[in-house]
Amino acid sequence: MARPRPLLGLFAGVAAGLIASAAMAAFQNQARKLLPDEGGEDDPATVKAADKVSETVTGQPVPAPYREAGGQAVHYITGAVLGGIYGVLTEYRAEASAGFGSAYGIATAALLDEGVVPAAGLGPGPEATPLATHAYGAASHLVYGWVLEGVRWLIAGRRGG
Repeated sequence: MARPRPLLGLFAGVAAGLIASAAMAAFQNQARKLLPDEGGEDDPATVKAADKVSETVTGQPVPAPYREAGGQAVHYITGAVLGGIYGVLTEYRAEASAGFGSAYGIATAALLDEGVVPAAGLGPGPEATPLATHAYGAASHLVYGWVLEGVRWLIAGRRGG
């Protein structure tokens, strides 16, 4: 395998993570129309996370006019961080890009949607989540993984043995 380039991997991963987050959001905006309306008016996990950060820093939740932007900031920051990790990881282990990023996309879905979100009280646990919502989350993260790998590959090139 070629010599690892961790800084290039980090740069490529962060840039790819931001673009992949935008692709994921675009996919979600369209796919959400196919989900059954469950009548829930609950905030998305990203908005709840922004509230937790704001409450920790200021003692108050994100003000109403900034809630959507706060949730988007959490989405893009998370995507950039996960992208950076992916970019560095692929520099050391080419197999991290298995399935053209599919494996990493599904791993992030499992980690975040099924683990971190319920553990942090940002959403229901897997057993209380409808199957359609699980499929929506997995598909969203697959889009993230594919775009993440595609953009990372364009910036940093193919890694292999």
